[in-house]
Amino acid sequence: MNLVSFALIFTGVMLNAAAQILMKAGTNAIGHFEFSVVNILPIGIKLASDWHIIVALSCYVLSVIVWILALSRVPVSIAFPMLSMAYVVNALAAWYLLGEDFNPTKLAGMAVIIFGVVIISRA
Repeated sequence: MNLVSFALIFTGVMLNAAAQILMKAGTNAIGHFEFSVVNILPIGIKLASDWHIIVALSCYVLSVIVWILALSRVPVSIAFPMLSMAYVVNALAAWYLLGEDFNPTKLAGMAVIIFGVVIISRA
């Protein structure tokens, strides 16, 4: 895999991870809500107007474009498993930015993911 291919995959992973963190920040800002017919419009408006959610959706759109470019250069059997690195990025970002729990079990799981990505990328 060349540098451009790696950069595209890395950018796609980071955009996807950023989108997840921003969505969580947006839902944190809006607060807990119940799904009901009465809530559809008010919650829909809150979600559609929250900047975290808007930027998150923009990240998703960009990540799809970047991902299409990556898939034009790298076999999907190699590229797709690398998306799992977003789990590692998200766990660290959620801990650092959102104050979520981080424990040895998560660390072990992240090690397994990284090990698996290394193995697949060498195939």
